[in-house]
Amino acid sequence: MNIEKFREYCLAKKAVTESFPFDDTTLVMKVLDKMFALGNLDGDLSLNLKCNPEKAIELREQFPSVKPGFHMNKKHWNTIEVNGSIDSEKIQEWIDDSYNLVVSEMTKKQRELLNSV
Repeated sequence: MNIEKFREYCLAKKAVTESFPFDDTTLVMKVLDKMFALGNLDGDLSLNLKCNPEKAIELREQFPSVKPGFHMNKKHWNTIEVNGSIDSEKIQEWIDDSYNLVVSEMTKKQRELLNSV
């Protein structure tokens, strides 16, 4: 996976927007203004994805390129070093999980708004 494939995959999801709120090298993906993924464009590609805390630990133990979330709440976020050691389909699955987790934490009103988009 590269940054363009990451970007395209995320933007294909319902109500997703992209921005650079922190700096020129951190691409942030949001669903209804709730962050679910970040991509670092500076140097080697890495992604920050939200994750269920138990699964986050499991993934870190199983995959050496999955680390606690850099500059994020390490209980809820993982950083994935995109270096070819994890296939794109697996990363897409984790993006889906992150998106779905953020949506599940939305209020009923926000979910209704998402469904109407």
